Amino acid sequence: MTMVRPPVETIIETAQEEVERTRERVKKGVDILLARNEPPVGITPKEVIYQRGTLKLYHYKPMTDEVYRVPVVFVMSLVSKPWILDLTFGQSFVQYLLAQGFDVFMIDWGVPRPEDKRLSFEDYVTDLMPDCFEHVQKATGEEDFSILGYCMGGIFGLMYGGVYPDAPLKNLVCAATPVDMENMGLFRKWTDRRFFDVDRLVDSLGNIPPEMMLRSFELLRPMDRWGGYIRLIDNLWDPQFVYGFRIMYKWTNEQIPFPGETYRQFIKELMWENKLVTGQLNLGGKRVDLQNIKIPVLHAMAEHDHIAPYAAAGPLTQLVGSEDKEDVLLKGGHVSLVAGKNAVGRFWPKVADWLSHRSR
Repeated sequence: MTMVRPPVETIIETAQEEVERTRERVKKGVDILLARNEPPVGITPKEVIYQRGTLKLYHYKPMTDEVYRVPVVFVMSLVSKPWILDLTFGQSFVQYLLAQGFDVFMIDWGVPRPEDKRLSFEDYVTDLMPDCFEHVQKATGEEDFSILGYCMGGIFGLMYGGVYPDAPLKNLVCAATPVDMENMGLFRKWTDRRFFDVDRLVDSLGNIPPEMMLRSFELLRPMDRWGGYIRLIDNLWDPQFVYGFRIMYKWTNEQIPFPGETYRQFIKELMWENKLVTGQLNLGGKRVDLQNIKIPVLHAMAEHDHIAPYAAAGPLTQLVGSEDKEDVLLKGGHVSLVAGKNAVGRFWPKVADWLSHRSR
């Protein structure tokens, strides 16, 4: 049998392409190692309309001549920077909602200082959040507002709605929000009260260091980081892949401290006692009754979320008293639910469409 050899020109062309790819791999690899040409993030035009301590309330500049009557207020988690929802041009959830005609605000909790170790659930839910909502009302001239909470931001949204049933909260959107802490998997096992001394930890450290938070997330899937590095090496020649990797890598590694007292409450009252589910949580003497939430609720979950697994997030809509409530289970993980190409075609359009019918 005679073997057909490719022409010399084809071999040379293939070799040249591989040399060019190798050159790009080396160049991009050096850029990453030296943190050169960091991709810009959180660039959607905005202004700070209120600031208190480390907290900043952003108001994004509208992109349409007319906006929906009810503004949307993003409420972020305490341990992550908010620009995951405003990555970069064309990959920004904030920008997407602005383009759909929404008036968008964002609560950025900032990076806790050592003295912020005393901040508790009560400070965030019954003081800082109501303060921010008052400034949203002043900025828009409208009494109503919607909350869109991501991860722990969704928990805060639920707490607020459960404590203030008469507040002018129009809609509540929760994304990747765990409520049933008995089903938090490894997190539940690691914080078993028989072995985990949360008082000693908080009393010794104050705020929980970001390195501890990052490593705990990584230990849920210890091979993810190395798998990511391998995919990066394979695709170092691809500018688009490298750009996306660097953005996500930057956000993942920019964890921020968890305020000590809030962490103590989270472990004792939620992780150990599961008080959101049992209805026994009290903030400032007020019971957090999720049955008080009668407004429309949209709850989005990710099929492969290892941080807020389906078993922990799933019961959310069963706990609220709303008649207009909807669960959405989408492909993706904890982060790709709200950011990246999967979110662009799934979560973002769903939220925009759902809110559009309830924000007039």
